[in-house]
Amino acid sequence: MMLLGVSMLVVALDQFTKFLVLNTLSLNESVPVLPNLLYLTYIQNPGAAFGFMANMESLVRIPFFIVSTAAATFIVYMYQRLVPSERLLTRVALGLVWGGALGNLVDRLLYGKVIDFIEMRYHEVQWFPYIFNVADSCITVGLSYLLIEFVLSNRREPAS
Repeated sequence: MMLLGVSMLVVALDQFTKFLVLNTLSLNESVPVLPNLLYLTYIQNPGAAFGFMANMESLVRIPFFIVSTAAATFIVYMYQRLVPSERLLTRVALGLVWGGALGNLVDRLLYGKVIDFIEMRYHEVQWFPYIFNVADSCITVGLSYLLIEFVLSNRREPAS
């Protein structure tokens, strides 16, 4: 239930923020939120992170992302079945990953592209090599937690 709740919250927040961007900014418009740090910059990304597959035909690209999201759904679902119920943060992290994947899939199905709008830069130098969205942030936070948890749990277990 935790997985479903967190993921649906992520999808709702992601789609709400994208709705606001679509209805307040023009394509490629950039508005400072915290000057020299955080900007709302509306772009449309036809590919994945770092523009991966951006130049491919949508007849290839969209089915690829549908299959990828279905595979991620299967992996997340199977993994969460193995996670003990007391590992609440692991379940939240899985919900963040799944919700983020679903949020970006909704964009691909509705627009054929992902709506991105969060840009971090310092005096015109981007901190990150791309502009991202709430779904991307949730995927990154969730996967980072899972990676850290994996590394720390392997450190504690003695080698056999």
